Order: sequence, then C-alpha cells, then structure tokens
Amino acid sequence: MKHFFNRRENIVTEALDGLLLTSSKGRLARLDSFPDIKVILRADWDKSKVAIISGGGAGHEPSHAGFVGKGMLTAAVSGEIFASPSVDAVLTAIRAVAGEKGALLIVKNYTGDRLNFGLAAEKARAEGFDVEMVIVADDIAIPEINQPRGVAGTLFVHKIAGYHAERGEDLKTVAAHAAAAAGDIVSLGMSLSTCSVPGQAHESRLGENEGELGLGIHGEPGVERIALQPVVDIVATMVARLSPALREGGNHALLINNLGAVPPLEMTVIANVVLSSSLADRVRLIIGPAPMMTALNMNGFSLSLIRLDAAREAALTAAVEPHAWMPAVERHEIRVIAAPRTSAGLNGAPVAGDNLRNRRLITALCEHLISQESELNRLDGRVGDGDTGSTVATGARSVLARLDTLPLDRPAATLASLGDILGTSMGGSSGVLLSIFFTAAAKAMADKADISAALIAGLDRMTFYGGAEVGDRTMVDALSPALQALASGDVAAAARAAAAGAESTKTMMKARAGRASYVGERDLAGVADPGAVAVAGAFGVAASLA
Repeated sequence: MKHFFNRRENIVTEALDGLLLTSSKGRLARLDSFPDIKVILRADWDKSKVAIISGGGAGHEPSHAGFVGKGMLTAAVSGEIFASPSVDAVLTAIRAVAGEKGALLIVKNYTGDRLNFGLAAEKARAEGFDVEMVIVADDIAIPEINQPRGVAGTLFVHKIAGYHAERGEDLKTVAAHAAAAAGDIVSLGMSLSTCSVPGQAHESRLGENEGELGLGIHGEPGVERIALQPVVDIVATMVARLSPALREGGNHALLINNLGAVPPLEMTVIANVVLSSSLADRVRLIIGPAPMMTALNMNGFSLSLIRLDAAREAALTAAVEPHAWMPAVERHEIRVIAAPRTSAGLNGAPVAGDNLRNRRLITALCEHLISQESELNRLDGRVGDGDTGSTVATGARSVLARLDTLPLDRPAATLASLGDILGTSMGGSSGVLLSIFFTAAAKAMADKADISAALIAGLDRMTFYGGAEVGDRTMVDALSPALQALASGDVAAAARAAAAGAESTKTMMKARAGRASYVGERDLAGVADPGAVAVAGAFGVAASLA
C-alpha cells in the first residue's frame, strides 16, 4: 500500500511539527528534546492546576497530541508508530508540566504503556512529584480476559479528567473521577481491512468478503471474522455484544469513532444505523462520527459508551480548546520550550556497617545469577523464548560493573540505584518490572527504614503495573511468599517460601502473564518458571549469608 512520507524514521516527528504549524499561534509547543523525546504541551501552561498527561504510540492521530489544550490534556507523550514512549519521555513530560497540585497519567491497558508510564510515575514520585495513574481497559471484545485493551473509550477519561482539573480540583478528586469513568466504559471495534504501516509490507489477513469484529487499535487480529454484510446487520451484532455490558436504566454518552479510513459518507451511514438501533434508547449524548483514535488507515470504526450522571454530562458537554478539525491559522514559527533538566535521588541517613555487608550480599547475588545463565535459558527455552538467563545475567553483570558507584551505606539510595541500573541494562519487560520493584521499594524505604516493608511495597507496584499475581506462573509466585515470610525477619524462612513458590509453578498448567501465556499445557507440565527459579536462588544465597 502506498503512503505519503519522506523517511520512515522521521515520520512521527514531522507529523507532530505539522500539527504545531497548523495550530493556532501560541496554543501548543514542544519540548526541545525532539526527536528522541517527543512531548507536545500547552504553551500557556502555568502549573497552577493538576496536569493531565497521556500518550502512547503514534498512528492513532489525532490522539494523543491533538487533544492537548485547555480543558483536556496538558501534555501528550508520543512513541514511534504503535510503540510505547520510553520511561524517560514520560518522566520528562511529568517534570515539564507537574506543579504543586501534581499530575494524573491516563494510560491505555497495554503492557508497554503500563510499564513505561508506571516506572516513570514511580521515578517522579521519588523526585517529589505527586503523581496518580489511571489505566483504561474498555475493550469488551474478548470475554473474561484478565487485561482488556484500552481503546477509544480512553477519550472519555481524557475529557472528564481535563474538565475537573480545569475547575481547579485536587489530584485525588480528579483521579477519582477519572478512575470511576474508566470503570464505566465499554467499547467494541469492527473493520473491513487491516491497517498498513508506512515503510512496511502490507498483507491482509481478510478475504474479499470478510470483516473482522473486535480487533485492536494496533492491527491485532479480531475475535472473529464475519461475512461482509449490510451495515445494519454489522451494527446489530455489535449492539448485541455491547448491550449486556451496559447498566440498566441509565443514560449514556456514545462515541462513534472512525479508525482511520472510512469515508465520511459511510461514517454518517453508520451513525444513522447505530442511532436507529435498540441502543439509541440508552444514548443521551453523541460524540462523532469522527476520527478521534485511529489505527493509521484501518477501514473500520468503533463504538464506545459511558454511563452518564450529572457530573459526567457537565464534563462531556463543556467547551474545550482542542478540536478534531483544525481551522486555517496565521503562519508562525514553532514555539519551543526548554525541557527541565533536573534530577533527584533518594539519600537518607547513612547506616553504619551496612557498606561491607551490602557489598558482600549484592556481589554474591549477582555472581549466583550469572552462574545460572545457562540453566535459566534452558528452562525458558521450554516455556518462552529462551533468554531469561541471559537477560538476568546481563543485569547482574551491570550491577557488578557499577558496584563501586552504589551508595551502599544508604539503603534507599542503593535500591534506587539498582532500579536505574536494571531498567537500563536488562531490557525487555523483566528489566522494567524489576526497575519498578526497586524504584518503588526505594521510595518506601526513604519514607520508613523497614527493608521488608519496602520490598513488599515494591512488589505491590510491580504487580500493579505488570498485572501478574500469585498463580499466574511468573517470578511473583516465588517473590510474594518470600517477602511475606521475610516480614518476620527470618531470611531462611523467606528462602524456603521462595523455593516452594518456584516449585509450585511446575504444576501450573496455564500461564496468565508473560510469554509462557502463549504456550500449551503439554509444554508447561513439570517445568518451573525461570523467573521464579531465579528469585528462589537469590533468596537461597541471601539465607546462606545471613
């Protein structure tokens, strides 16, 4: 499929500059961190209110930068096409716009977004910023899935949060409105073709007379393929799926979203059919039809509904500055605002005698994990992609290489440093998860000098952002019971609990997180989760030194 672009590497930054050049003069700006960190923000922002930050991969235009402005988003952070923005990019945005009232992050429920925004939130909290995060999971396409996707219904949350922030309400109140809204949204998509990414070969998985129901906004396959049929029948199928998820007796707002390539003529036909269906009796407010959260050039649309009350109706009907259709504006140069370049660490008072003891413990742990590289890779080869050992060993080697730079007499600062090292060196989800674990533990340790409580706090944040729990066949199955046992101060008991947790993963026939979730029961039987084995080994080493 043909596309208009210069170089694939520049398409996102050039598109964002195009948005700035066609926006009203003085309304929007970007940080001077382009092109590595792409943040669009309100040029008039004075940090006097709660900042609302969202973002994600490019390819969903006008989301997310197109909704930056008074009454909606304060800043949008963009990654490359369909790729989550980096932790540093999100953290830079927080530093740029968060004032005394703090910032709310609105995140769609995809692993990369949850982890990268989550780690950025923890790092920002460690620097003293007040940050809350709301995760939107509005897609009902896959019944009973643990983590539904966040799709176009996210725009309701942007609007509601922006409204309450603009009124001057505090962060807890704004976040509560946003979280409640996120829990009352349902969405479902339908498409007649997959999207085409500029610079990549395009192959359609659909037949000439097929459509796809319940597909995602990154071109993921739908729940089912259906025969091409009149739009009234397609909408009837969607209404039948959406209606049971709606609360009885309430009015709703309806968002009719163009996923990118449906002609306006057809979108108004779709709107007419939807508003002539049984769903119409439950609709009070209509937003669209319009391309608001697209999937590049996907020939499809989505329907999103949110239950209304007086506050939500006021929020959704309030006038805002951003708009999908951009009027002609006076030609002007791009206004650039310098990005804040501050850093903060977790120090705390030095603890006598901890330097040598902590050095010996960290060294032993790292050497053990490095020695287990082959065995962990072997286990991961049975249930994943065979690189857990190498990933863990890479992180351990990086820690050893920087051992002399660690503030070993300050536990909170040491934990924070470990989080930074692992987040940078390990790569993949494991590195981000462990970075979240240590970063959150460092913050808790700085607040109260209790290492077991701090580590439990780190686990809490890691499971929140990562989504895995005990029984999901991950490192959490060893880490959680070990930390609970450690609360009594008995390291040996913690090691036994970790070993038992790792052993229990051999009998878990279904993984609900990580790459092993794609593996069948036959291949999982009798094989321990490599992450859990690594955790158990680490606690065993700690017990031997206690």
